Amino acid sequence: MKIFTGIDIVENQRIQQSYDKFGKKFLNRIFTEREIDYCMKKKDFIPCLAARFAAKEATIKAYYQAFQEKINYKNVEILGKNGEPAEILLHNNANPAKTFSLSLSISHEKNYSVAVVIINTA
Repeated sequence: MKIFTGIDIVENQRIQQSYDKFGKKFLNRIFTEREIDYCMKKKDFIPCLAARFAAKEATIKAYYQAFQEKINYKNVEILGKNGEPAEILLHNNANPAKTFSLSLSISHEKNYSVAVVIINTA
């Protein structure tokens, strides 16, 4: 078994600026419909979006380390669960024969959002 990690931190204001400038075009380029729906229900939705952006970046980094394959933002979906940890769902996995597990930890506060992803391969 090998372990691969990815980490990312994002300034929440950066996501706010992108949203203010590009609106739905920005959201639809980066996030899935379920991610958008989940975050937009929040009173302050920017930290939710920023945490998912960081989680996607961390996943992309860990996945590339593990498999030397690039995946894009829309291939990574961060599923929110109220009161439970979020989880990662990968779409269009290039090689479904790969055996691995994903672990995600995300957090956000006033100015920053951070995510760590660990991939365990068999």
